[in-house]
Amino acid sequence: MLLSHGGEPMRTAGPVARWTVEQVLALAPDDTSRKAGSKLGAAGPWSGGGCDDSGAVWGQCKGSGSKPYLTVIDTTGPAYKCSCPSRKFPCKHALGLLLVWASGESALPGGEVPDWAGEWLTGRRERSAEKAEQRTGADGAPPTGPADPEAARRRAERRAERITGGAQELEERLTDLLRGGLAAADQPGYGLWEETAARMVDAQAPGLAARVRELGSIPASGPGWPARLLEECALLHLLDSAWLGIDLLPEPLAATVRTRVGLTTPAEGPPVRDHWLVLAQYDIPDGKIVARRIWLYGKETGRTALLLSFGAAGRSPGLALPVGVTIDAELTPHPGSGRLRAELGRQFGVPSSTGTPPPGDSAAAATRAYGDALREDPWLDAWPVTLRDVVPVPSGDGWQLADAAGDAALPIAPAALSRPGLWKLVALSGGSPVTVFGECGHRGFDPFAAWSDGSGRSDGPTGAGDGAGAGNGTRAGTGSGTGADAGTGRADAASGTVPLI
Repeated sequence: MLLSHGGEPMRTAGPVARWTVEQVLALAPDDTSRKAGSKLGAAGPWSGGGCDDSGAVWGQCKGSGSKPYLTVIDTTGPAYKCSCPSRKFPCKHALGLLLVWASGESALPGGEVPDWAGEWLTGRRERSAEKAEQRTGADGAPPTGPADPEAARRRAERRAERITGGAQELEERLTDLLRGGLAAADQPGYGLWEETAARMVDAQAPGLAARVRELGSIPASGPGWPARLLEECALLHLLDSAWLGIDLLPEPLAATVRTRVGLTTPAEGPPVRDHWLVLAQYDIPDGKIVARRIWLYGKETGRTALLLSFGAAGRSPGLALPVGVTIDAELTPHPGSGRLRAELGRQFGVPSSTGTPPPGDSAAAATRAYGDALREDPWLDAWPVTLRDVVPVPSGDGWQLADAAGDAALPIAPAALSRPGLWKLVALSGGSPVTVFGECGHRGFDPFAAWSDGSGRSDGPTGAGDGAGAGNGTRAGTGSGTGADAGTGRADAASGTVPLI
């Protein structure tokens, strides 16, 4: 198995800081890998291991066969190579080796990289440097446009025509639905919605298809579903109408509409270099692929950025960054309202384990920020914010984050109530104020990361920056830890970010 990550870091004289156990476990692609990697997180199964100041970690893990598995990791990527047949990135052996490295075990002393590991490390770093040069050009300038811009224009026009046809058909189906009455919408079952979604896929409008599938799940969502179905139908009608009249929209809103219907737009504009703190990383199943979302916060610019990476069926997405580390890197934003989504470019130096949380704000300010964002993007499910001085408290059948001053509170989103991260947050707080990063939306606040009051913070405006994040409603994050080990949250927080998803 092999995972390469573009953007070759420049080597420095200083050693790479060891990660925490929380940061390592946050890289696991699923709970099964997390548990299997934890079993290999001691020195016993490993031999011939070591590490160096450039960020390389290597070791040989005894398996069921006669030959040990050879595992090597470049922590500056991070990137992994293992001789095992697993298709998960990182595999359990890479996770176990990282856990040994994070714990400072003597099984991984400093030393020279062995030939079997050095060959891969050298090749990976050379390929990364070549990719970086191809992205920027030999003279440092951005690459030119497509080789045949006229052919690209014709392809874009043909796809726009197909999407227009799909939007018109969808408008007819929404009209038929409302004419027949929402109360009977659950009678045809899910098949009708899936057929409509398939028609949107044929029209090359995957964004419309995803929203149609969400409509199909609402009739089975419990009491009050007709009102929720009407709300979602109205938003879908608004998106259809916006696409059909896209020529009349201002360009930022038009770019948002293109993204919402499923058109991909390349990153553009000058790259933004900053020291980016990795706030959260989680995966969302999306049909036959897996989408990975990584949240970053820029220390100097105050911007919040979202990186997206995708993996095919049975494979983890290629990009992975340990939660809580800070990377010196360039990000290039995508167009659209808010310009939050970005592409990761060149990295400079090696990741640092230090970093302070984004400046936070009150619960009332978070809802105002979400409301302001809705003016730019009416289909926005959630907005990234950082809450400062809040306390998790039970409320009825759920939980809420209450301002320490006691003048406002936000309910915790239902999706977060069943995750172990909630109990880690409660244990971290212990009744005292904490700083929490997450998404604030119409379903409540979904916490992704937290810091104790003593982990450092700076005063300033809300940490949402100047970007807009598109939550997708239903998300399946891979939380780490259990209720039994949640009590370790307060001790871990003193050294940085505590992942909650």
